[in-house]
Amino acid sequence: MSNDLKPIIFIVSDSIGETGELVARAAASQFNHGGVEIRRLSYVNDPNEIPELLEEIKHFKCIIAYTLVIPELKDRLVREARNLGIPTVDLLTPMMDAVASLVHNSPKLEPGLVRRTDDEYFHKVEAIEFAVKYDDGKDPRGIGRADLVVVGISRTSKTPLCMYLAHMRLKAANVPLVPEVSPPEELQNLPPHRLIGLTIKPQQLYEIRRERLNSLGLTSNADYASMERILKELDYAEGFMKKIGCSVIDVTNRAVEETASRVLEIYYRGERLVR
Repeated sequence: MSNDLKPIIFIVSDSIGETGELVARAAASQFNHGGVEIRRLSYVNDPNEIPELLEEIKHFKCIIAYTLVIPELKDRLVREARNLGIPTVDLLTPMMDAVASLVHNSPKLEPGLVRRTDDEYFHKVEAIEFAVKYDDGKDPRGIGRADLVVVGISRTSKTPLCMYLAHMRLKAANVPLVPEVSPPEELQNLPPHRLIGLTIKPQQLYEIRRERLNSLGLTSNADYASMERILKELDYAEGFMKKIGCSVIDVTNRAVEETASRVLEIYYRGERLVR
């Protein structure tokens, strides 16, 4: 296999690997992370799995970042990876050693404890369920219960954004804006920092909608994907967003992570001001 492929950070974890991925993404973002791929290798719990795992990835241009708490797993991974010339990074042990010194106690060395004991995990599950329940304006009652409400016309990535925010433990509902349908009155009662509008450049939306219709086996000549319809919807949405005074984010060529980062900045800054 060619070594000139995109560089990869493999996250090896004895649990899901969320922690390792977050740290890797934070580090990669300092180096234009679009040039680095991140892949999780989750639930690695048997030292005998490691040689086979490394055999599969040794041809890639890669490093391994691991969050393993069982010493036998760590030792086997580091030893085998060194033999293959694959760099490894221990993301967990330095912090555990520091905490051990602080509390004068030894770690339990049990995989997945953070997910079992941390209330934040359950808040995340609750937020994901909320995003599903109140997706696409299914129930306007979700507007008053949400931490954040996202509005925008069809195919502006409202649902992916709300699901991403749910993983940040924020309850996010989304409401589609359609010229022929009056938006829920509940939107008028939200503080500006809890209401986010999404917009997009007409040409990109045109291409996205045509592709969507093609994937459904429908004709791309439908009104839904016409430039005239798109301009009408964008104009309507812009007017509504100005009326309610929400922050507006242009999602053109923007990854959902970038959009979410801006949303979180708006939300938490607003929360600090109202406290």
